[in-house]
Amino acid sequence: MTGIQQTMSGAIGELQRERLLKMLAAATFIIFFQAYMVAPIIPALSNAFGTPVETVGLIVPAYLIPYGIATLAYGLLADRLGIHRVMFTSLAAFVALTTLTTMAQSIEQLALWRMVTGIGASGVVPLALALVGRLYPYEQRGRPLGWLFGAMAGGMAFGSPLGALIVPFVGWQGLFVVVGAAGAALLLVLLPYRTVIAATVQPVTGTIRDLFRGFKDLLGAPRGQRTYGYVLVNSMFHSGVFTWLGVYFEQRYGIGPVGIGLALLGYGVPGFLLGPLIGRAADRWGRARLIPIGLILSAVAAAALMLGFPVILAPIIAMVLSLGYDMTQPLFGGIVTSLGGKRAGQAMGLNVFTLFVGFGLGSLIFGELLRFGFGMAFGLFAAVELAVALLSFALFRSETTFRPVRSASGATLDAGSKP
Repeated sequence: MTGIQQTMSGAIGELQRERLLKMLAAATFIIFFQAYMVAPIIPALSNAFGTPVETVGLIVPAYLIPYGIATLAYGLLADRLGIHRVMFTSLAAFVALTTLTTMAQSIEQLALWRMVTGIGASGVVPLALALVGRLYPYEQRGRPLGWLFGAMAGGMAFGSPLGALIVPFVGWQGLFVVVGAAGAALLLVLLPYRTVIAATVQPVTGTIRDLFRGFKDLLGAPRGQRTYGYVLVNSMFHSGVFTWLGVYFEQRYGIGPVGIGLALLGYGVPGFLLGPLIGRAADRWGRARLIPIGLILSAVAAAALMLGFPVILAPIIAMVLSLGYDMTQPLFGGIVTSLGGKRAGQAMGLNVFTLFVGFGLGSLIFGELLRFGFGMAFGLFAAVELAVALLSFALFRSETTFRPVRSASGATLDAGSKP
């Protein structure tokens, strides 16, 4: 156990640590529920505002790209000001801005509110991930990270179908009101843990030169390059495919919002149910074995969407696609938690920046490819994902079950892991 984790152990007990983990997972769930409830209701918003689905689809990257960019600032602010201050401010902004989105009178105004909400909300999840990196030693980090990424998957699993299922009854404004109220309730429940979080992670001082040196260290080493690179490509793949699934099911099968919700029901279920187990498997057998499998499953799911299949099988295809995500991005996040040393916020901020910029770019690129048809878009995305899957066997072969060691400079290295 490192000196930082020894300090943590004195500041928080095991039971309190586990309770805090569950609260962080709940916050992550709500953030991702809100992010993923929008894509499936694109057809409904198109009807509500009298705007083509291609234009309405831009509200997805309007949220995701600013979200990703803002995480860089939040990570740096957290290192300087303290995670507790920045995280609670961001959660409060999420509650207020999600509720205020109901004021939108046009698709342009809705896109603007989504953009502002993305900026305001983006400090919660990356800082929760960074906090887990302080609460748990590396060799035990898979399970708690599995909880957080499982909560992300749960937000996807329930946000996608419930968004489409609820809108016909309460309208799109009612959907945002419900989510804003849930966020407010969670903020009140989480407030008692503010002091614990403050005691667990102390602010880090430094100059602008230290800041840029941190980014150079993260992106200069081969391990950081391949990890962040895969986070980007994999997030582009999943966002591109998932964002347009609702439109695909509507156009191919002629189903409405409720049918879209049911078709997407399988997405996120594997991570929600199996996230901690996948994390334990990564701790036990190493990420080198699981990452390639996850990438291959993702490619297979996208390829299957090119084929004609009964709509009743759509949740199974969505489930396979989700399982591919659950076996890759959480494991990349585990690697990132060992890269940042004392600047965990900076490392995880860069990770979530890369993740959400990839989400935004993926939805944009897939949307552009739709001028050639869904078959071309699915085929190209599947081919790229399969290619990176085959490369991952060699690139991540060193990510086995090694314990971390700490260098004289305070950076965390994995014993036996290649740089």
